[in-house]
Amino acid sequence: MDMMEIALLLVAAAGAGWVDAVVGGGGLLQLPALIVAGLSPVQALATNKFAAIFGTASAAVTYAGTTKIDKRVAVPAGLAAVVFAGLGASSAAAISKDVLTPLIMVILLGVALFVTFRPAFGVHPQPHLRTRARELTAIAAAGVGVAFYDGILGPGTGTFLIIGFTMILGMDFVAGSAHSKIINSCTNLGALVVFAYQGHVLWLLGLGMAVCNIVGAQLGARMALRRGAGFVRVVLLCVVVVMVAKLGYDRFLA
Repeated sequence: MDMMEIALLLVAAAGAGWVDAVVGGGGLLQLPALIVAGLSPVQALATNKFAAIFGTASAAVTYAGTTKIDKRVAVPAGLAAVVFAGLGASSAAAISKDVLTPLIMVILLGVALFVTFRPAFGVHPQPHLRTRARELTAIAAAGVGVAFYDGILGPGTGTFLIIGFTMILGMDFVAGSAHSKIINSCTNLGALVVFAYQGHVLWLLGLGMAVCNIVGAQLGARMALRRGAGFVRVVLLCVVVVMVAKLGYDRFLA
């Protein structure tokens, strides 16, 4: 790997950190960049997790400094996410991506349509939706379902978490993003432990990308907090459209 490829990877890591801190989906930049640089898919996924965990965790700390975190949801969901993301990473080889990818595309298209035709969705909190049953549903969806998916495949994990917290618990997009960063840090940790044990992480390259990921994540988190839920909504729609296009190209055209 030459210096130009390394430089491009560092730029991609910074961009991924920014996108991930605002709405999730940073893997859309980081994963392809790693594969184009010559890494095997499993090395790319593993090294991506190592770099991403630093950026996501730093964004979580920034959000937590100004956004109230619901510990009754975040703590149990985060603990479950470590376990189920690890299980997902362990099961990755047994899951058919050809079956899973079209399903994810349909879900993402549904999300895009819902957010487009519900302009008030996620802009203001809806505390009247909060019940204990909904809290338990959010914990299960984030800590089990999305976490397992992140270990298996990954793209859009942060986006799914934001949508889940917004729809189920009535959070606005900024609060949903804050909670998603905590859970996403835990999913990255669970998957990373498995990939590290299997020897797939390129540590030195991942460390350089982690530094750039942190820089991008800090810029993204601070911009989201400063500009509010409306800004997050626009970026969310853009990322979902790009995500569907990328998954569709990989599945049907590549």
